[in-house]
Amino acid sequence: MDPHSHHAIRPDASPATGAVMEMSAAASSGTIYTCPMHPEVRQPMPGNCPKCGMTLEPMLPTLEAEDDNPELREFTRRFWWTLPLTIIVTLLAMFGHRLGLFAMSTQSWIELFLSAPVVLWAGWAFFVRGVQSVLNRSPNMWTLIALGTAAASIYSVVATVAPGVFPASFSAMGRVAVYYEAAAVIISLTLLGQMLELKARSQTSAAIKSLLGLAPKTARRINADASEEDIPLTHVHVGDLLRVRPGEKVPVDGVVVEGHSAVDESMLTGEPIPVSKQTGDKLIGATLNTSGALVMRSERVGAQTMLSQIVQMVAQAQRSKAPMQRMADQVAGKFVLVVIAIAILTLLAWGWLGPQPSWIYGLVNAVAVLIIACPCALGLATPMSIMVATGNAATQGVLFRDAAAIENLRKVDTLIVDKTGTLTEGKPAFDRAVPVSGTSADEVLRLAASLDQGSEHPLASAIVRAAREQGFALDKAENFESSTGIGVRGQVGGQQLALGNTVLMHQSGVAVEELLAQAETLRAEGASVMYLAAQGRLLGLLAVSDPVKQSTPEALSALQAAGLRVVMATGDGITTAKAVAARLGITEFQGEVKPADKLALVQRLQREGRVVAMAGDGINDAPALAQADVGIAMGTGTDVAMNSAQVTLVKGDLRGIMQARAISEATIANMKQNLGFAFVYNALGVPLAAGLLYPFTGWLLSPMIAALAMSLSSASVITNALRLRGANHEGISARNPLWTPSPGNRSGSGGHCH
Repeated sequence: MDPHSHHAIRPDASPATGAVMEMSAAASSGTIYTCPMHPEVRQPMPGNCPKCGMTLEPMLPTLEAEDDNPELREFTRRFWWTLPLTIIVTLLAMFGHRLGLFAMSTQSWIELFLSAPVVLWAGWAFFVRGVQSVLNRSPNMWTLIALGTAAASIYSVVATVAPGVFPASFSAMGRVAVYYEAAAVIISLTLLGQMLELKARSQTSAAIKSLLGLAPKTARRINADASEEDIPLTHVHVGDLLRVRPGEKVPVDGVVVEGHSAVDESMLTGEPIPVSKQTGDKLIGATLNTSGALVMRSERVGAQTMLSQIVQMVAQAQRSKAPMQRMADQVAGKFVLVVIAIAILTLLAWGWLGPQPSWIYGLVNAVAVLIIACPCALGLATPMSIMVATGNAATQGVLFRDAAAIENLRKVDTLIVDKTGTLTEGKPAFDRAVPVSGTSADEVLRLAASLDQGSEHPLASAIVRAAREQGFALDKAENFESSTGIGVRGQVGGQQLALGNTVLMHQSGVAVEELLAQAETLRAEGASVMYLAAQGRLLGLLAVSDPVKQSTPEALSALQAAGLRVVMATGDGITTAKAVAARLGITEFQGEVKPADKLALVQRLQREGRVVAMAGDGINDAPALAQADVGIAMGTGTDVAMNSAQVTLVKGDLRGIMQARAISEATIANMKQNLGFAFVYNALGVPLAAGLLYPFTGWLLSPMIAALAMSLSSASVITNALRLRGANHEGISARNPLWTPSPGNRSGSGGHCH
């Protein structure tokens, strides 16, 4: 496996198949809209969530202008058109009786006519959401806002139109007290909060939009007649030949068929150094060709490119729910009913026991309770943290499939790692040739490479590549014959050659005792050994090894220092497994394990009470990745591995696990802070609004102040969540960050509620 080749990340084979299928459907037949707080709510048109009333947003953001939001545009228009009326009504309520401009009964009528457009026109959408919450049996913040403003408005209208129905104790300064200004201010503040929310929630997709913005808009196609033309990216098909000139972005995923260049892949893989590309090497769409010209053949286009799959995975993770969020949702639903009960008790208690006019006090305080206790802060506490964290993690090369992975990763105490492609490069490299006396090492390599030209085995590719790099002229192999699992035979330069393991040598009647000691020594160093024989006589042996990734020792040291128990499980032989484990300081290892054995290992550790993460990159790792509490796939591995995992490290660097753990810990801490603030806010605000402190301090809370406090509480939760955007979590140290984005490519996500 080429360490710089990246297969598309395809979450559509995961348990979250529905989400990706709907996103694919959205791309082809229209946008699918969903709720940030209730991702299970999906519909093909804009609207409001039937469960919480929140504005639905596209599952997959686009690069269209953010101000092209009809609801934001409508709320903004209604806010600014009615804000002067709210100000006038508030000033009349505060100073009208002092100025004596109107009779008090006349002033009530003036306030009625001025506040009616604010309540009935500007706030109509809020009443609709409130009614929907009742019809859907899903009480939420709009239930409380609609009840509070409706109670204040209806009471005031009755007091203006038919003041005689109220007892004399309700009258003050020649009129029954009215609260038009409270209803108008609550509507205006809620409108302002919705405007801020809609603008700030667009930040939650900032990471996705930055990824979408990486893709070029056009590609230069080479036609069958050798002519070239620039075409839209959507017109590129699999198999098209495309030219990528210096300074241009690679349009889609594919393979180099001509040319040599260095490609900057940092925007997707986090690799800060441009990667050399030549014929046969893989290219990732949206990466930057820095120097030479390349001709490539497209292999993955549209939704199948790595960039598209990353976008879908990030969007899917942002819409998923962490276990902590599900708990908060359940609490918020019951909380609304409790608040309504408290508001009713407040009304009755003040009406029966309070000072005159007691029922007016009761009404005002009940409205204040309904408004200040809106559960928006509680409901947004966790999803905003998840949205910000997943977006920020994506820009750092760590892809979380769902919110549960973020919450669970910090709990992991045992890590099982595959060897090939996870600890090692996954790309066999020629080590050395050891000849028998009378033969040179160069001749052993040249003959073996000549024979191996007909083989597609990775070990054969390593030998052929090494011979060509050393400039050897290779002969054509004739009568080539491959024996699965043991080696190959054929004729080169008139000689009958055999290249393979001990079994093949025995079948060919070749004695290997002369080099047996050297072979065992090389195997103990972690190399794969093949013998070469000509005309039934041993010529030498060749060792091919899979180099350990440069970052692996540092990553393992950091993981073990963090208290993780590291276990290596590999399909390689015991001797090779022992050698690699000893070199890396791994004390627990298993060799010659099959996929079922890795699965059984995960299950056994889980039965022992361990929280297990599995890191791997191959098809044989898929069952264990799916069974583990957290499956971690290398972005340089196979699609099957990434489909089975909850976390993907785009760069395929184990240091990313420490980085992902840091993100997990920071996110959960942020979620707990948000939930704690939301609970404390309501624990303090509701009693104050109900007037429990009045007998001791004389304090009462105006509904207008309650509306402002509600907005500020949600804003504080969002502000705290947005702090995660600035977190550049580094897997090991500031000296060697896993992710080094280019200027202008560092982005995150955030959100807002009113």
